[in-house]
Amino acid sequence: MLARRASAFARSFATVVDNAGVKVAAIDNGQPTTAVTFLVKAGSRYEPKPGVAHTLKNFAFKSTAKRSALGTVRESELYGGILSASLSREYLALTSEFLRGDESFFVDLMSSFLTSSKFQRHEFQEYVLPVVAAESTAASQNPATYALELAHSLAFRSGLGSSLFASPHSHVSLDDVKEFAARAFSKGNIAVLGTGIDSAALTQLVEKALAGASVGNAVAESKPSTYFGGETRVESHGGPQTVFIGFGAAGPMDPALAILSAHLSPQPSVKWSQGLSPISAAIPQGTSVQSVLMPYSDATLFGLLVQGSSAEGVKEAAKVATKALKESTGLKGDALKTAVAKAKFTAASSLDGRDAIFGALSTKVFANSDASIEATLASIDKVDAAAFSKSVAAITKAKPTFVAIGSVQALPFADEVGL
Repeated sequence: MLARRASAFARSFATVVDNAGVKVAAIDNGQPTTAVTFLVKAGSRYEPKPGVAHTLKNFAFKSTAKRSALGTVRESELYGGILSASLSREYLALTSEFLRGDESFFVDLMSSFLTSSKFQRHEFQEYVLPVVAAESTAASQNPATYALELAHSLAFRSGLGSSLFASPHSHVSLDDVKEFAARAFSKGNIAVLGTGIDSAALTQLVEKALAGASVGNAVAESKPSTYFGGETRVESHGGPQTVFIGFGAAGPMDPALAILSAHLSPQPSVKWSQGLSPISAAIPQGTSVQSVLMPYSDATLFGLLVQGSSAEGVKEAAKVATKALKESTGLKGDALKTAVAKAKFTAASSLDGRDAIFGALSTKVFANSDASIEATLASIDKVDAAAFSKSVAAITKAKPTFVAIGSVQALPFADEVGL
């Protein structure tokens, strides 16, 4: 039924590959504003040197052959638009949001970064590096962010294990950034996603804007992901006591993991209620458990992020979370139906916002796979009790990824929580 209600959305989405090899996808629901994202395979998994992708991200919207950095800001503000850049482990995303009808200017503005960036030394020294350092410092001081960074490093080592943030010891040079950009900014590495704009119109604008981009076969490549797992502990005196309990798997994401994440998530359906998660009622007061599911093009990291004010409380909550995770292999009947429904709702509601749409579609557009919400919901519906039990048993048999940040003398080790 949910899939039928989503059919209008699914049919209005189209994926096009133009003659030059750039993938363009757009959906137009008649909204008064438009958003366009240039997605580039320039995430941290593709960087040749630690910190290069993070540095390149902060060069976005600086001087190009068409505009200075100040000119970019002033012209965008004259149109009332908003510019942003973000980095994931697989993609660099350049996004502009603006009033419908101004798409020609903003597509040209964003494409100029890909075709004619100047990468000036004074901007590198005065604007880019200070922001890189500030973002890296902020990430290292946020226990949740830091735990996920360490978890990726343990889980995948290289590739997806590469950090999103440059470390103070990265020593990235301007030439490093130029070389990485020259290789990444080719048409085979670019996809353009739009909302509030017709697919044909966007395709035409992109074809014109990227006429000067490299046409070679320089498609970004990375070694296929392999899951390893491991354990690490970091002493920290700021922020909550934190433990991450995770497992990973190589290959496309198994829909059963979306169901597992929905089943374990303590997030209640009714505000102020406790919810039906097996974790909700058993964790100590003052602690929290968050279900984490991170799918990538060729691997998935699933886990539970446990935080609290005291190491003792976090240890107890981690035991509860681990026990619930292991007992999930026996999920069936109404409990499984509830988890399936929650997983489907989470998948469908994730497409309510533009950021979520772009995030959900990025990998599928590059892989030429079915990007409709109907396909996603159907894959979740196909998981029965036997398939779910088999998938959960398989992922939990692997070596766990365990991260502890805080008072390491008091925080538990992996074997102390039941792993």
